[in-house]
Amino acid sequence: MIKVLFICHGNICRSTMSQFVFQDMVNRHDLQNDFYINSAATSREEIGNGPHYGTIRKLQRESIPVLEHRAVQMTRKDYDNYDYLIGMDSANIRNIKRIAGGDPEGKVHKLLEFAGSDRDIADPWYTGNFDETYRDVVEGCEALFKKLQR
Repeated sequence: MIKVLFICHGNICRSTMSQFVFQDMVNRHDLQNDFYINSAATSREEIGNGPHYGTIRKLQRESIPVLEHRAVQMTRKDYDNYDYLIGMDSANIRNIKRIAGGDPEGKVHKLLEFAGSDRDIADPWYTGNFDETYRDVVEGCEALFKKLQR
């Protein structure tokens, strides 16, 4: 089983969107038993809160199921428990490595890296643009899915 943890600052916008988009891809290919997918935050700001209403609305418009989720903070133990720890931007990557105590096994990646890009996924909490974030999330998740299917 491949274990994937999507991580952003608060775990209510980008990481939950990525989790639900990737889970939908896995489900559509009937590979649920091959993957464990979750998401977390690098901060404590939104702990216990559900997905942002902008994320929910965008996913509903795209017919992507919104799963039950409450924001949690990533822990050092997550580094051992997951095969891939995927951040949304450069600040997330720095914070993931700080929380994990480094990245000796090369498990930490930026999502768009799988699509051949070093771009950050913009945080819609600040931009308000959930459409742009969704496009980037889909691009990264599709590339990650292709890589993991090989």
